Amino acid sequence: MTMVPGGLSMTTLLGFGLFGLLVGVVFGYFGMGSFMVTPTLLVLGYDPTVAVGSGLAFVFGTAVIATLKHREMGQVDYALGLVTIVGTTVGIEVGKRGLLALRSIGLADGVVGGAYVLLLGGVGAMVVREALGDGSSDDDGETSGRPSWVPRLGVRPCVSLRDGGRISAWTLVPITFLTGLPAGLLGIGGGFIRVPALTYLVGVTMPIAVGTSVFAIAVSGGIGSLSWAQAGGVELGVVAPLLLGSAFGARLGSAITGLVEAETGRLYFGVMLLLGAVAVSVRQVGIRLGVPELRVLGVVLIVGSAAAVAATVLYSGVRALRSKPKPHAAGD
Repeated sequence: MTMVPGGLSMTTLLGFGLFGLLVGVVFGYFGMGSFMVTPTLLVLGYDPTVAVGSGLAFVFGTAVIATLKHREMGQVDYALGLVTIVGTTVGIEVGKRGLLALRSIGLADGVVGGAYVLLLGGVGAMVVREALGDGSSDDDGETSGRPSWVPRLGVRPCVSLRDGGRISAWTLVPITFLTGLPAGLLGIGGGFIRVPALTYLVGVTMPIAVGTSVFAIAVSGGIGSLSWAQAGGVELGVVAPLLLGSAFGARLGSAITGLVEAETGRLYFGVMLLLGAVAVSVRQVGIRLGVPELRVLGVVLIVGSAAAVAATVLYSGVRALRSKPKPHAAGD
């Protein structure tokens, strides 16, 4: 077996690259999906701190790539993003300190795995439930509206949203802190929490929520990954091939957001979240029972769900392109 610097085989590097491509497509399209990296590294047997640190470093690189594409398409609200970064960055640091404390008492692996199951399962169930509903909305799915119980406040500083509304930073910061907390604790970008929060709580459109979320992840993720690198939690031999694959996938997924509505793949995305929760659960059971085959099953579930959702997104993009009216030739 051909080995490369860092002790990884060429087959392993190619596998990481392909996985990065799949995650990049999902991340670029939904503004979330990087949460699959850390569970996969955990299932493969990496130390929780390495899995979290490397996952966050991958999040940073992929978010930069996706942000550049969303910026080209005018889908980034910078004012909203800057306030989001404040809350997210604080949340990441608090989460990181929490994980290091848990590691010192030997509870990191169990807590990280359990938190993943609860978050992925909970959000996945919510998304699937909504996708299986009547799908009605007052705005044809472009925005969800803002619940009346979410305070806009009038306390300055306020943020002017691209939809013309205004919302107090004192409302935004707590919301984004809660999305940054799992990012530092679990090594994720927090997008699968942040995008629904910006859409359903703040009230921006789905494309703006995705573009603004990846912008916030790019900045806060860079700070978080640097912090983890200083703590020795970033494995470059893993992050590099993942980023090489996601470089293409993230731009492709971001471009598709301009062709089809994100709601097209909502059901499939919810199913992917639920499969992620099942995969981590399977791994935890395997650890408790000492059954290595369950680890393999966990990897298959995570990679398989990523592949299925990426394929769905790409298929939706191809269909949207083919359904576009073709320009008529002169004289037709």
